Amino acid sequence: MSGADTVIVVGLGYGGLPLAMALAKHGPVLGFDISTERIAELKRGHDRTSEVTSDELVSSSLALTDDAGEIGGSNVLIITVPTPVGPDNKPDLSAVIAASETVGAVLKPGAIVVYESTVYPGVTEDICGPVLERASGFRCGVDFFLGYSPERINPGDREHTVDRITKIVAGQTPEVLERLVSVYGAINGGDIHRAQDIRTAEAAKVIENAQRDINIAFVNEVAMILGRMGINANDVLDAANTKWNFLPFRPGLVGGHCIGVDPYY
Repeated sequence: MSGADTVIVVGLGYGGLPLAMALAKHGPVLGFDISTERIAELKRGHDRTSEVTSDELVSSSLALTDDAGEIGGSNVLIITVPTPVGPDNKPDLSAVIAASETVGAVLKPGAIVVYESTVYPGVTEDICGPVLERASGFRCGVDFFLGYSPERINPGDREHTVDRITKIVAGQTPEVLERLVSVYGAINGGDIHRAQDIRTAEAAKVIENAQRDINIAFVNEVAMILGRMGINANDVLDAANTKWNFLPFRPGLVGGHCIGVDPYY
């Protein structure tokens, strides 16, 4: 991470908080959340998502705020807010649009706005970019720039943490891409996949989670069929798993917030 980079992480949920904590080990980072209650509990050393321990919070250099006026001085702003689906199973982009409006209102020239939220291809450039332009009065790709690096947090997983996984990174220009590679590479030893463009990175996140959902659904259906035949599904899967290229999925619920939602994106 360049010494010139000051980073803001917008949204301190199960994805944003671990990212902000990891980045804060390598440079100045400010974590912002619109929830005053969330900021207060984090300052007390409590994380309701249990992704970060009390000791980690207390010892971290991460600064915290719920005041949007404090986030305007950054040249790298990373938005990590939820993107659920509505009652009609259509993508609900209200949080990411609201976060873009908040960031746009305080954006400074030359800043890079990075999105980690799961979205369908085109949202970052076709929806969020214009929102930022309207809020800031600046021109996207001229006065400020866009990036995308999908979050890959697996809640409760202590092995595949943000500092131990490959990060997909995309930038609006080659120069922006390399700036973001420097930022993200600082936290995971440089394990970065440079995506061809932002839409490619957006699509990669959607399909990697949709693929997992499909595989779990398939194994669930297999388990139901085998159960009706009086055959133990786990015994069958144990046997099938002896083949070198068999994918080791087990019947059960789809875990996490993203997996069951992302196929709708």
